[in-house]
Amino acid sequence: MTVEDTITLTDFSIPQLLRWRVGKSASRVALREKEFGIWRGYTWQEYYDIVGKAGMGLRSIGFGKDMKLALIGDNIPEMLFTAVGGMAVGGVGAGIYQSSLPDEIAQILEYLEVTVVFCEDQEQVDKLLEIRDRVPNVTRVIYEDPRGMRSYRSDDWFMDFKDLCRLGEAAMEKDPAAFGAMVDGGAPDDVCFLCLTSGTTGLPKGAMMTHRNYINMGVQITKVDHLEPTDEYLSFLPFAWIGEQMNSFGVAMATGITINFPESVETAMDDLKEIGPHFIFGAPRIYETIRSQIWLKMDDSYWFNRMIHAYFMKIGLRAARYRMSGKSMPFMLGLLSWLGTQIIFRPQINQIGFLRLRRAYTGGAALGPDLFTFYQAMGVNLKQIYGQTEITGIAYMHVDGDIKPETVGKPLPGTECRISEAGEILSRSPSVCAGYFKLPDKTDELLEKDGWLHSGDAGYLDDDGHLVVIDRVSDVMHNRGGDMFSPMFLENKLKFSPYVKEVVVFGDQQDHVAALINIDPIIVGKWAEDRSLSYTTFMDLSLNPKVAELVRAQVAEFNRTVEKPHFHIHRFAILYKMLDTDDGELTKTGKIRRKFVREKYNDLYQALYDESVSEKEVEAVFQYQDGQSTTVTTQVSFYTMEGV
Repeated sequence: MTVEDTITLTDFSIPQLLRWRVGKSASRVALREKEFGIWRGYTWQEYYDIVGKAGMGLRSIGFGKDMKLALIGDNIPEMLFTAVGGMAVGGVGAGIYQSSLPDEIAQILEYLEVTVVFCEDQEQVDKLLEIRDRVPNVTRVIYEDPRGMRSYRSDDWFMDFKDLCRLGEAAMEKDPAAFGAMVDGGAPDDVCFLCLTSGTTGLPKGAMMTHRNYINMGVQITKVDHLEPTDEYLSFLPFAWIGEQMNSFGVAMATGITINFPESVETAMDDLKEIGPHFIFGAPRIYETIRSQIWLKMDDSYWFNRMIHAYFMKIGLRAARYRMSGKSMPFMLGLLSWLGTQIIFRPQINQIGFLRLRRAYTGGAALGPDLFTFYQAMGVNLKQIYGQTEITGIAYMHVDGDIKPETVGKPLPGTECRISEAGEILSRSPSVCAGYFKLPDKTDELLEKDGWLHSGDAGYLDDDGHLVVIDRVSDVMHNRGGDMFSPMFLENKLKFSPYVKEVVVFGDQQDHVAALINIDPIIVGKWAEDRSLSYTTFMDLSLNPKVAELVRAQVAEFNRTVEKPHFHIHRFAILYKMLDTDDGELTKTGKIRRKFVREKYNDLYQALYDESVSEKEVEAVFQYQDGQSTTVTTQVSFYTMEGV
């Protein structure tokens, strides 16, 4: 019997669980960071010690119970030191995406009533400086990287993280028992973090997360997929997203795994190869990008290699069906699958950094079944998870030997599921948040009195108890004939084409389905170069007639593989710019803000349903990071598929 069997981890607060981890494995590495090319580790003891200094330092500058602390920056250990230190003294953290613009940051800081902000570097500090007069409640801005901050040091509004820790160390020397007493004062049901929702329908809301929410999720997921304390995890998802918090606060604390921080966002994939993690979690876009890289390498390879790869991919797809269902594989198929793994897929996944990977998870948005089985065919144990910010990210997941590509798996232990009369997915578990901060009306819409959480997603439970997610309730469409369809399902199916980066499907109350399509600039760019097609910009490439014929072929293949005629794409246009988060077209986690896109490109939408229009002049507005913008006039062509 392990120590975990004799105690209830969910009765701890996060700082209390951190302290318990020190007692269990003080010298084991808890965090590891790559800096200047060298990996530096922090043991659980060092983790707790620095949290204590940060927490007491925050207390020394006036931060205390129920006060709000915002954190902005890339993933670094100091982010966790500050966040957990703030929790230890009774405060509440809040993550803000590092890509957020100053105006958005100002609105969030005002809404969340933030008094202290932690920033990683000068880039984030300058955003705060720009909005200083709009956030009078912010009394201190703490920065971790001092480079470029020399001119700010005379301003008391700014403070170096090292100075914060020195303050805390002095306070602990003065009263050695104070920090431990504050940690003792925490309770598992205290709100410890305000996690921003994805904001698909407007500005994000702050979900009030408790210590128990995070720890319960971490405990329950390991009942399905056991993790060892020696397992490695790479932290490269935005800390503001629940997908990263559930691993940093929940899984790591509950299991004792090591969290690794890459040197930068740009080097994350290279650092992944060095770490060789045992499990990873990523949004679908990460797996789509890796698939594109694999496709590019195979396209550059010799014809014999491509032929062998295609052959063993077919074998892998057949073998994956047996592995996913837990059934015994025929001897010859098993032999061929093993051979393909040894000579093709094992070297391939080693180049990605997945060689030690036991499980890979994807969530935050839907992943198409085709892409899902692609990874399973390679031998990557990719599994779908489903949840939402308000239930700590994960409530449903696939179980080894019981994986269905078209579902998101079964409820985690302790999670209940029911489908409302309207077809909406409702869930209940100890990981459900306490509601939305300062939004009682929205909280009432989110939570029923008996604890059931509204997801806003339509779905159903199949005969085996697997949850099938159809789409957002508000996004499910019906054509003019009354046939129901999920635009998300169609979009993901078309996105399996390596040439297609993003798709927005329309068709609600229309006679047919139409789509705006974003090409993949890397894959299509390579395709164009191989055919000596010259281009200068993404717009130039997108509007090339040869590229349109390429996309038409992908749409035709999509239509051939879709059984029901009312799912077929009848008209499409290639969008002249990439859908972008900064332009409000995508959420921070890559979900399409469908209503916004429909309104922004209304002229194109109308032309898709007017077959007399084959070309339309549009004004394309491009917004740059420095705030400047430029307008370009271009022609967008519309294409009608024959026989649809």
